[in-house]
Order: sequence, then C-alpha cells, then structure tokens
Amino acid sequence: MATVDIIRPKPTSELRSFVEAYSHQKIAHCYQCGKCTAGCPVAYAMDLAPRQVMRALQLGIEEELKQSSTMWICFYCLTCSARCPQEIDIARIMEALRLATNKGKPTPTQESIKLFHDLFIRSVKYWGRVYELGLGLAYNLLGKHPLARIEIVPGMLSRGKLVFLPHRAKAANEIKRVFARVELLRKETTEPRGEKS
Repeated sequence: MATVDIIRPKPTSELRSFVEAYSHQKIAHCYQCGKCTAGCPVAYAMDLAPRQVMRALQLGIEEELKQSSTMWICFYCLTCSARCPQEIDIARIMEALRLATNKGKPTPTQESIKLFHDLFIRSVKYWGRVYELGLGLAYNLLGKHPLARIEIVPGMLSRGKLVFLPHRAKAANEIKRVFARVELLRKETTEPRGEKS
C-alpha cells in the first residue's frame, strides 16, 4: 500500500514572520492565481516557482523553502510584482528570503547558485559591468571545479566573446554610488519594522 505524506499547515512560522516583517507584504493575500509564475522569465530553472514559494510560506512549510534555490535564481526583474492582481511585491519577498538565508536560517541546496550570484554582483559593483572571464575563473576556483567548461574558453576568446583584461564601464562610479545607497538602505532595514498600516 502506498503511503501519503500529509502536510500539516502551520498558521505561523519563524520564516514567514521574518519575511512579512521585512518585506511589509501580506502573504495571506495571495490567492494562487499563478500570474507571477506565468510571467517569470526564469521560472523554468526554479525548483519552486514563485507561486509555490508563496504557498509554502502560507502553509508554513519551511523545509521546502530551506532547500530551495529559487530565491537565488530570481532576477529581481519585478515582473511577478507587476503582474500580481493583489499588488503583492513578490520580488521583495524573494529578497527577504535571501536575507533570511544570509542570516543563517535556511540554507539553499545549490550553494553554487548563491556563489555565482555573489560573484556576479561583486563584479558589477567593482567594474560597473560583468567581467566574464574573471567571474568564470572565480566561480570555478571557489566552487572547487577549476576545469569545468574549460573547453569552451578558446573558442569564446577567438570570437571576442571573452576578453583577458577587464575594462571599467563609463558609468562605473555612478554604479558604485547606487551600490553604496543600497547598502545604506539595507542597513536601515535589516531590523524588521512594524507592518504597513
């Protein structure tokens, strides 16, 4: 006889409380229409689609969220937030989940996605654009797979798709100021505030 796993929803959870306090979004307002998932350009690569993340938060199913890599795959393009008929800022919820992970609560199963995310952001912050060769080398070395995809490098170099030396974007200083402002705002909002009135 097959066994059936029964999900017992929890009305509250530590993760949901943190996410709602940080994002100022009402998770209970999501009625699972699926427009967030339908519009997401990277939903195909996610283990939990945005709609499923919302449902897991509603049901207090933290284990699936702790093991998910969805929050790190999210582009933060705001398509989900723009399409939500309940005006829930789902991208902000993804950001809150990232912050919860960085605080040592859940851990994504695919650490390599978080590593790539962090290195990508660091490259843009420093150069004003992505330095692809440096990003690839750092990702392979820090991810402990130094020769992964090495066979494609010569062809990419010969076609000019990769360059040996990085160059700074014209707007690099402007981009640095944006990062500094974001960091300041993050420090101001690290401690969850009260809910929106």
